[in-house]
Amino acid sequence: MAERNPITDPWGARTPYGPGERWPVRVDTHLADGLAEGDVDRWVPTAAVLHSNGDGMEIAVKDGRIAGVRGRADDRVNHGRVDVKDLYGWQANNAEDRLRTPLVRRDGVLQPSTWDEAMARIADHSKQLLADQGPSALGFYTSGQLFAEEYYTLAAIARGGLGTHHLDGNTRLCTATAAAALKTSFACDGQPGSYTDVDHADAFALFGHNVAETQSVLWERMLDRLAGPNPPALLCVDPRTTEVAKAATVHLAPLPGTNLAVMNGLLHEILANDWVDHDFVDRATVGFADLEKMVADYPPDRVASICGVPAEKIREAAELLGRAERLLCTVLQGFYQSHQATAAAVQVNNVVLVRGMLGRPGCGVLQMNGQPTAENTRECGADGDLTGFRNWANDAHVAELARIWNVEVNQIPHYAPPTHLMQMLRYAENGTLRFLWVTATNPAVSLPELSRIRSVLRQDRLFLVVQDAFLTETAALADVVLPAAVWGEKTGTFTNTDRTVHLSEKAVDPPGDARPDLDILLDYARRMDFRDADGAPFPPWHDPESAFEAWKKASAGRPCDYTGLSYELLRARGGVQWPCNEDNPEGTERLYADGRFFADPDYCESYGRDLVTGAPAEPAEYRATNPEGKALIKAAEYLPPHETPGDEFPFALITGRTIYHFHTRTKTGRAPQLRAAAPEVWVQMSEADAGAAGLHDGDLAEVTTPRGTVRARVRVGDIRDGVLFLPFHYGYWDVEDGGDKADRAANELTMTDWDPVSKQPLFKTAAAAVSRVPDTGGATT
Repeated sequence: MAERNPITDPWGARTPYGPGERWPVRVDTHLADGLAEGDVDRWVPTAAVLHSNGDGMEIAVKDGRIAGVRGRADDRVNHGRVDVKDLYGWQANNAEDRLRTPLVRRDGVLQPSTWDEAMARIADHSKQLLADQGPSALGFYTSGQLFAEEYYTLAAIARGGLGTHHLDGNTRLCTATAAAALKTSFACDGQPGSYTDVDHADAFALFGHNVAETQSVLWERMLDRLAGPNPPALLCVDPRTTEVAKAATVHLAPLPGTNLAVMNGLLHEILANDWVDHDFVDRATVGFADLEKMVADYPPDRVASICGVPAEKIREAAELLGRAERLLCTVLQGFYQSHQATAAAVQVNNVVLVRGMLGRPGCGVLQMNGQPTAENTRECGADGDLTGFRNWANDAHVAELARIWNVEVNQIPHYAPPTHLMQMLRYAENGTLRFLWVTATNPAVSLPELSRIRSVLRQDRLFLVVQDAFLTETAALADVVLPAAVWGEKTGTFTNTDRTVHLSEKAVDPPGDARPDLDILLDYARRMDFRDADGAPFPPWHDPESAFEAWKKASAGRPCDYTGLSYELLRARGGVQWPCNEDNPEGTERLYADGRFFADPDYCESYGRDLVTGAPAEPAEYRATNPEGKALIKAAEYLPPHETPGDEFPFALITGRTIYHFHTRTKTGRAPQLRAAAPEVWVQMSEADAGAAGLHDGDLAEVTTPRGTVRARVRVGDIRDGVLFLPFHYGYWDVEDGGDKADRAANELTMTDWDPVSKQPLFKTAAAAVSRVPDTGGATT
């Protein structure tokens, strides 16, 4: 058999299996040219960091350098398979343009410095701002790619050390709506389901989730079920004809911005046909009557006129959902980054709740993550959440965290909801936020309306610190740049979408003077001389394992309980799902299997928000509505998007990913095979729309919105009429030649707007125009 080419065959050969059977093992490996497995000096256990699936892997080490990867056959997540990005992405660790020394801006130019000079500048500036303006002058924006130990340290420093309200992660761009939807329906974060539900389900329903490209190994698991005996039915909701849509039993391709109307229409049919588990609804939920009243106004004919999907298709999709005996639903960016994001995602939870599809093998919902350690930002409190899934609006929860940290309660700001990223940028824009520390993310490419973002980050009055492995577009604007160690060069734990915790071991040393993020953060804490209530240094931990043990104490008794885990256990067993504690020593495959929720008024993480306005519910209101701590069924009316296509901008523009790249290509763009597979931005449009515009495959087109213009090659087909798609990965710097590639960043076009509940930016509801431009034969510049 010819060797598989993962670029042209990213999902590999099928290993079919039937319902209730174990997914067969297939071990994927890629090593540096000329290297055989027997030549490898050491294999070091880790997990994938270029998507959110959490695939267990091993790093090949040869002569002190990373030389390849292979899947772990015994890992519960992937059974040996490796995503194409991970097979090649490790080459970024060895890239020649890695940052090796700190940089500071002198006379307007970034120049090499010592660690002492760079950290002294950061600490001195922090102390001056604290003295002049207080902690509200300082903000932190982190990643979805660090380790739990680092997020927990950052949360402790920001909340318990500085006392700032301004801490968020770039998970705001990818999984804020996942968290908000789970907190709305279950009063607490945490995925109810497990990847093993794929092995048992008789129906998959994917809502805005292009799993084939965002989590390719999970798609392989689904494909193997589809290829086996008694295959499940598959519903795909996506305006593009993706690989998922091509495999679907039913494909709904709604107009962008109408997801909530689609969901209300599906629920209308489920209730009208009485595909409802009334016993479960009565026993385990509150709010069903409100849902029944709301969706009565969304019959298929009305929904069809809103979303541009035939009414009969809506009925067909609803029947698939309604007649399934074991239904697994998943949700991702097609819902999260679109209009009424949280409201739409919550309706997917409602489908699961009214059908009683929870807590049994094959039944459940996965509100997916977009990044590999996004779950940890939420658990540890390195975004807008309070550490350990505690409730910001519950004074007892804040006091408990203060006791754990041994700091005064008032040191932890809790007078209002934490500041989300988009609001932080407004504060920076008006001059009240004067210090921003960005860790392992590239907002100069990933945030909406980039012209505005650049103007904010370039301000002289904003002291910008960037901690990264490369001189990204954001780092180029910084006052101080700190070279960071990355995956494979440090030790720590991280947790995937289905709550599986892996330990990633250090395999090699970082290049030059680069340091692990944990070491950098602890260095800052010591220079700031943070102290606890007894005068001891804060935070008190000093290395990854001591930070993990401290995090375990913070998680104790909470839904994300890690107290039964240890580095020793994770080394011995591989991935383990939380909660793992005295009551669940083997971990927990599914939440809510006993029909009980983390929703008791004294225990819950959130009292909820209004799905239309985003206004938080009062504690007394929650207690009155849900005194027994049941799951909450929340209804919402559909409202039109803020920006809709018209005469000048007749198309709906959406953005997203390709299988070959992650985020802004900081790593994948430095892997030759991945760069060659998708070197430039493109615009996808339907055959009818391309014909009307006089465009053909490969033509150079100009895509314009009220905010800017991007030039891209045309790809015709596999998308509904009236919609344009651009991948968002491509920034200004070409990672191969360092050249300026202007007019190719999709986020030049997206708007400054966000969901009222999750505060997640709306990348998928812009009005756009497209036209052919003269082709000079170059790329997209």
